[in-house]
Amino acid sequence: MAGASLLSLLDDIATLLDDVSVMTKVAARKTAALVGDDLAVNAEQVTGVSAKRELPVIWAVAKGAAVNKVILIPAALLISAFIPWAIVPLLMLGGAFLCYEGAHKVHEKLFHSHAETQEKEQLKKAFRDPDVDLVAFEKKKIKGAIRTDFILSAEIIVIALGAVTAATLSVQLGVLIAISALVVVGVYGLVAGIVKIDDLGLRLSKRGGAIGRFGEWLIGASPVLMKGLGVVGTIAMFLVGGGIFSHGIPPIEHLFHDWAALTGPLEGVTPLLLDGLLGAAIGAVIVAVFALGARLLGKRGQSNAEH
Repeated sequence: MAGASLLSLLDDIATLLDDVSVMTKVAARKTAALVGDDLAVNAEQVTGVSAKRELPVIWAVAKGAAVNKVILIPAALLISAFIPWAIVPLLMLGGAFLCYEGAHKVHEKLFHSHAETQEKEQLKKAFRDPDVDLVAFEKKKIKGAIRTDFILSAEIIVIALGAVTAATLSVQLGVLIAISALVVVGVYGLVAGIVKIDDLGLRLSKRGGAIGRFGEWLIGASPVLMKGLGVVGTIAMFLVGGGIFSHGIPPIEHLFHDWAALTGPLEGVTPLLLDGLLGAAIGAVIVAVFALGARLLGKRGQSNAEH
């Protein structure tokens, strides 16, 4: 009897792990774009940090990101268990945030690129200034990165949970843990590799010959890679954010499906393009509303000050 019970338990565990594996693949596809954005954002967070301190800072952020997941997973499961109707509104809210973030980045790049350049130069000067408290500077960077990760992690977990809502609680828990572990290890492992590309290139460039030329190529490729990740991350925000709205609002989903059917051989790509355009439009509206609100509040504050 004991042997039969053990075999039955092992069979149940194997079935659970198999279900978790299958559903994790589904959830991973749903969250892939967000993970790419998470990678791009976190790679930018170490800007201005000493080369010797980049890895310790990334490690500190990774630990904070792991804590974020520990907080978010139980919260997501509680929402799923007691107020499952809240998942779709939360997804919509998260989708709106992603659209806003993407549009805000584009707006800043188009209209405030000079201010961004000045900020980077000030950051470099502050880093070279011996009077600057580098410990406080690092802590501020780490806190900001962990806060950003919390927002992105919340979206990743909610989207992953939305992909496995029909599964049992044990499978949901397993999928969320698996996705969280993959995100932390994958994202911060890649971030560590990306920020050290130029260091590797510098070492190889000193060897001369073909290896040296490859090292010089790596040095030149590092900033291009960082910029490329930023562009990919922004596009991913529009695609994911717009996709959340198009799939969450049936009339829009049906409309996009009908439009895609008219494009013939491009039918498989058209929904992605439409999701991206929808996300960009939603983001632009939100940015405009915030900008208008800030301007009105500024005028009201100026008017009160004059009186």
